[in-house]
Amino acid sequence: MVWFRAGSRLANLAVRRTLAQSRTYVTRTHVFDTQRRAFHSTPFRRAAPVPRAVPLSKLTDSFLDGTSSVYLEALQRDWEADPSSVDESWDNFFRNFVGQAATSPGISGQTIQESMRLLLLVRSYQVNGHFKAKLDPLGLEERPVPDDLNLELYGFTEADLDREFFLGVWKMAGFLSENRPVQTLRSILTRLEQAYCGKIGFEYMHIANRERCNWLRDRIETPSAMEYNKERRQVMLDRLIWSTQFESFLATKWTTAKRFGLEGCETLIPGMKEMFDRSADLGVKNIVIGMSHRGRLNVLGNVVRKPLRQIFSEFSGGTKPTDEVGLYTGTGDVKYHLGTSYDRPTRGGKRIHLSLVANPSHLEAVDPVVVGKTRAKQYYSNDVDRTKNLAILLHGDGSFAGQGVVYETLHLSALPNYTTGGTIHIVVNNQVAFTTDPRAGRSSQYCTDVAKALDAPIFHVNGDDLEAVVHVCELAAEWRQTFHSDVVIDIVCYRRFGHNEIDEPSFTQPKMYKVIRNHPSSLEIYKKKVLENGELSKEEIDEIQKKVMTILNEEFEASKSHVTNKRDWLSAYWLGFKSPEQLSRIRNTGVKPEILKNVGKAITSIPETFKPHKAVKRIYDNRAQMIETGEGIDWAVGEALAFATLLVEGNHVRLSGQDVERGTFSHRHSVIHDQESGEKYCPLDHVMINQNEELFTVSNRDYDFVVIVVQDVLEVFDVAVSLSEFGVLGFELGYSMENPNSLVIWEAQFGDFSNGAQVIFDQFLSSGEAKWLRQTGLVVLLPHGYDGQGPEHSSARLERFLQMSDDNPYVIPDMEPTLRKQIQECNWQVVNVTTPANYFHVLRRQIHREFRKPLIVMAPKNLLRHKECKSNLSEFDDVQGHPGFDKQGTRFKRLIKDQNMHSDLEEGIRRLVLCSGKVYYELDEQRKKENGSDVAICRVEQLCPFPYDLVQRELKRYPNAEVVWCQEEPMNMGGYSYIAPRLFTAMKSVGRGNIDDIKYVGRPPSAASATGFLMVHVKEQTELVHKALQPEPIQFP
Repeated sequence: MVWFRAGSRLANLAVRRTLAQSRTYVTRTHVFDTQRRAFHSTPFRRAAPVPRAVPLSKLTDSFLDGTSSVYLEALQRDWEADPSSVDESWDNFFRNFVGQAATSPGISGQTIQESMRLLLLVRSYQVNGHFKAKLDPLGLEERPVPDDLNLELYGFTEADLDREFFLGVWKMAGFLSENRPVQTLRSILTRLEQAYCGKIGFEYMHIANRERCNWLRDRIETPSAMEYNKERRQVMLDRLIWSTQFESFLATKWTTAKRFGLEGCETLIPGMKEMFDRSADLGVKNIVIGMSHRGRLNVLGNVVRKPLRQIFSEFSGGTKPTDEVGLYTGTGDVKYHLGTSYDRPTRGGKRIHLSLVANPSHLEAVDPVVVGKTRAKQYYSNDVDRTKNLAILLHGDGSFAGQGVVYETLHLSALPNYTTGGTIHIVVNNQVAFTTDPRAGRSSQYCTDVAKALDAPIFHVNGDDLEAVVHVCELAAEWRQTFHSDVVIDIVCYRRFGHNEIDEPSFTQPKMYKVIRNHPSSLEIYKKKVLENGELSKEEIDEIQKKVMTILNEEFEASKSHVTNKRDWLSAYWLGFKSPEQLSRIRNTGVKPEILKNVGKAITSIPETFKPHKAVKRIYDNRAQMIETGEGIDWAVGEALAFATLLVEGNHVRLSGQDVERGTFSHRHSVIHDQESGEKYCPLDHVMINQNEELFTVSNRDYDFVVIVVQDVLEVFDVAVSLSEFGVLGFELGYSMENPNSLVIWEAQFGDFSNGAQVIFDQFLSSGEAKWLRQTGLVVLLPHGYDGQGPEHSSARLERFLQMSDDNPYVIPDMEPTLRKQIQECNWQVVNVTTPANYFHVLRRQIHREFRKPLIVMAPKNLLRHKECKSNLSEFDDVQGHPGFDKQGTRFKRLIKDQNMHSDLEEGIRRLVLCSGKVYYELDEQRKKENGSDVAICRVEQLCPFPYDLVQRELKRYPNAEVVWCQEEPMNMGGYSYIAPRLFTAMKSVGRGNIDDIKYVGRPPSAASATGFLMVHVKEQTELVHKALQPEPIQFP
């Protein structure tokens, strides 16, 4: 059928021109408006006469465009001489329509034009039949039927319905492959109408893959596909009753509560259950689900099997769990945002683990999180074929079309190291988004049209037809397990009670809700069907309903005394990790010197036969010298040492983001390229001797680099990912939530690019543990620093992350090292590190403790190559007496004291300058020039949570010093607003004055984060450095 695909558009145009020229009928052409939902008029046509037979050799250009007839004649002559000399598709064509036509009785009057027109008609149903499908359960939407589905366009009339036509036998699927070359036009149309214009509308002809299209045709055009026996129908009915009565029970008990019920789409629940059953039969072991609030409680109770008594208890206000020692309850969240997990038995006797991920009200924000979590499950379960772990996402019609993160998530689906082997998308299509009609909410005909970019099949289904919903759900499961790619189900339904139960939808959709008030439920429709078929009696149905109601009432009574008494972790990997209310011991992060030397040699060595770029070769030679001498370790080597030492300890490290293989600032060079062969080499893939190279995977793409090690086996990925922040950060967050024994890092190209993912920071990363009791150790690297690159490349918006921190600025927590829970009790950590060694330790600290917290790093830019920003190898080890070792061992330094060897009491110091980040080096350089020995400069490396104990130590060290906070950022940005009240609290605790005694040095308030003029930048930077060191007292502010 290759010729048919390639030439269908050309032939279709030719048909239109031929019929127009014949002037045998008149038509009013329809322009199909994809945005219009108005009533349509029927075209008026006169019947076309039966076409006369025309031999192939006499075809004229009035039918075939240009020189096509000459081309056909030449092909025919070649075929007659040697059938193997033409393409197989043309051989089939001539055999069917020329070679056999003369010997086929009853079709001698058929012409080649009729054959082609008939095939075009078949294709038109396959392409556009969904426009004629009966999808709207309310019957309100009347869509224009494309002219392509009208018989008259192809020269046929009602008189031709019982004529036999020779279709031939084609090497394709569907009824054209049934070895029935002769069929009447009526039987052909009947089959097409049944397949494509019933309660399901199939969109799949946009898929540029013949095998996949044929696979779908086999299942779509087979009449028996939706035939269910009595037992199956009874199961479906039982599940529909549970879905329906669950909603009605909630409505009865809590009449004024918002629950975002599923009324109008109750068939979703039996559809999902049948999908899970079929998926389990096909080998799926784990399903990760993401969805918004509509129907979530029903899914929780009936699909994932969250205890109904717990759901009912939450409706009544709930009780904070108290029975478990050290149990952290957080702030909680509304009941329709919560998640859970459950091992669910299937109809086929298998068990499947279901996880419903908690999510905020931000529609679709959970999508990449679910996909990332699924990918992690596949990794840890060694699901190489991606058939055991499945992601299912439920969407709303308005959000699927309108939220950009949907496409960002879809876009990741086929990238080699982000794919999960296909996600099943279910759109609960209310036909209205809150109060917005579809024509005002999207520009496309369907809300699902965005999925066509992925060649994903789309199944539109009438939500009132239970068996049709079940059929497409099972078909979607089979597609995903067969082709490992995305598939979309569009359940066209309605909301019986508007956006929520206390909403009045008639304000904005009066016509729709007038129909809805009198519309029967899907349960009433299906009960009527099974009663009419005689498969179930009214008594049997009543018995099922009575059983369900009895269980609901029993669970309701039990909910009155229900108290949650067990921590609900989603994964066994998290067992043993401490909550914020449980004390976790502090661990050292130093590494034995011999290990540092060994891994250092591995990460700085290049094979002799490998020919890197000469500049890269020079970089690696310098790195090797750093390891050999133990001096001058720069930022990139410090980071690589952190990765390598975690790898040899058996940990999992994953780094992704934008340009991270080389590094945005060309500093990392984790993967290097042979300048002659183009081959790649990753030193981190050769940290261990005799490493299994079969597990080493490289995908040569532009943006991401991933390092993974589990059980002493390393994998490296140069991961394909788009310039996406929202989608990719969400993916990495989901990945990090699956297993705590992994260091997952996302790096922005520039720090302020992260604001494209602000929803992930606000709704998940900063508050996820408090709302949903879910820990994550995700690390976010945000390049930050003022070096004259303008307002978009200077600030990582440090102030935003500090503002979202939840530590109390007026209460100093217990800072005793053996009792300190400050980080555990804070929602995340924010650091602005200034040495390679401290960066090494803060990365390793993420793994070497018994809890997980997100880490926000203001990553440097010009410090990457700054001559003073170096560390000695002795600062990385665990040897007592070395520079990095103190009484607690070697670990991350939350504050770095002045480096001028000051004693514990320095009464002669006139000013204590506290700062953070690269401005320290500029201050120190100027101090050296001025010989400012009476000024002390301390670096606050960890801004959040605030290091009260260390700041108090420095305040006591310099009792007579003026206290200054110095920053590069404008006053309304950076750390000042966060630091000032906490610094005041520390000063107050040691009797050092009030808030007015904190002097500010930095840029004045500004709307833009930085100037775009280099000369202005230099002037501003010079002035603030000089002001911080000026001999005169600094005036406040």
